[in-house]
Amino acid sequence: MAVVRPPPVAAGTQPRSGPAMMEAVDEIMRTYRSLPARPSVDDVEAAEAVIRAAEAEEEARLDELERTEKLPDLPDELFHVLQEVRRSAARLRAEEQRREALRVVDLEERFRVLDELIQRASRLVSPDGGVSAGRAPDGEVPVRLRLADGRPEGKRGISDANLVKREDEMEKKAPLREATKALARSSSLKSGMPTDGSAEKFSLIKLAGLIESSAKSEAQILDLQGKLMDQIEWLPLSLGKLTSITELNLSENQIMALPSNIGSLRSLTKLDLHSNKLINLPDSLGELSRLTELDVHANSLKSLPASFGNLTSLVSLDLGSNLLSVLPDSLGNLTNLRRLDVETNELEELPYTIGSCSSLAELRLDFNQLRALPEAMGKLQSLQVLTLHYNRIKGLPTTMASLVELKELDVSFNELESIPESLCFATNLVKLRVGNNFADLTSLPRSIGNLEMLEELDISNDQIRTLPNSFRLLSRLRVFQAEGTPLEVPPRNVVKLGAEAVVQYMADLAEPKAAPLPPSAERKKGLWFWLCSLFLPRRDGGDSTKA
Repeated sequence: MAVVRPPPVAAGTQPRSGPAMMEAVDEIMRTYRSLPARPSVDDVEAAEAVIRAAEAEEEARLDELERTEKLPDLPDELFHVLQEVRRSAARLRAEEQRREALRVVDLEERFRVLDELIQRASRLVSPDGGVSAGRAPDGEVPVRLRLADGRPEGKRGISDANLVKREDEMEKKAPLREATKALARSSSLKSGMPTDGSAEKFSLIKLAGLIESSAKSEAQILDLQGKLMDQIEWLPLSLGKLTSITELNLSENQIMALPSNIGSLRSLTKLDLHSNKLINLPDSLGELSRLTELDVHANSLKSLPASFGNLTSLVSLDLGSNLLSVLPDSLGNLTNLRRLDVETNELEELPYTIGSCSSLAELRLDFNQLRALPEAMGKLQSLQVLTLHYNRIKGLPTTMASLVELKELDVSFNELESIPESLCFATNLVKLRVGNNFADLTSLPRSIGNLEMLEELDISNDQIRTLPNSFRLLSRLRVFQAEGTPLEVPPRNVVKLGAEAVVQYMADLAEPKAAPLPPSAERKKGLWFWLCSLFLPRRDGGDSTKA
């Protein structure tokens, strides 16, 4: 705002004090006190950050529209109209994001003009330090002029007590700072929404202000889970100022993209972005060398950046519920990774380099389009949990024998045709689920009895008719599910009695056939022998009665 300056006072002259001068000073003080609260320094910086972010978002959206290709069956004129509608919507959205920020910046600019006017009034009223020839108003001691935004003190003149908005008054009129205290702390305490119980979500400018305040206070934990307005799809570039943050939670919002300078958050160890609308991750994400936990499940990611393999400190990675069709070969660089979840994507294969993830203990690949696993799976000697249900797996690699720590394997709801005998060398296996392979799976490995730790086995809805003889060695088996499977050995009545009955039946079936016992000895066998004998093959070669 331009300021019209009066002609300078001639050198050596002094303004003459009088009632008119005192009245003018009083009016200046009254007018200033009646003005709305001046934005704080944090508010102004936040507004400027919002404006930059909105401009960057608008530019990115318009660039993306320029790259949009017309569908073959869409008329040119209609496509042109569609593009213009999209451009107008992008500009309007950006304008809405800038509106509040522009108001704050404009308000600050007007206060700066007032600052200059007040300084001039101070010089005109008291060039030598007094209000008039060294004299202050009645009952008032001249003090230095201190501007309300914390700028350096000015010259002596109009009283700070009567003219300037006090800092304590500004604090009372800045709800953002109260929210900041609740949301971002430089301690290890995790924060939530404001302590007054308010559930109001943050606008873009309040978010930017919070980021500025958090950066200045060197906050370590920032939790914004579900706390941003739905209109916030892009984050301000000022996010890169959070260099002290170790845990950042931005989950359950509507964020579509991360700022390119997120790599500046070098102290970050935990980043939660689940349940947003992310369509990609910036290359700068690979600069987060201390990151140990990354959760991006339930987004719209179609690929991972080339720099992803640089996140060598990762221990837990959740990529579930996205649109990933491939994983980068650089995944093999994540040698500290212990948990990897890629369920509910569109994967058709795994990179061979996954065998280099030597610390991997849990791998979840459910609900994909996998047809096979690489032989390199055998290198994952720390693997304890492997789930693959609802894929298109036809066979397991022979290297499964090397998975000596494997405790849980789920290959249900696939197209599995056989289970390799080598799997039975994974003797620590506790849970094995191979059910619902329907017409494809017709047998279990002959050496399944080697799985002496097995407690749970599911072969439901397969085509297995006979259990192998070694089944009798599964002494720890407590859960056996075979619903919908046409088992003949053991018969259905025995299966209904539970896992222990099945194991005992197979054990009795394997006993050598001996001469008939006398009636007294037969009675000593008890009820169990009598029950099982009903289903044992007859010595004349015929089958026993089936249930």
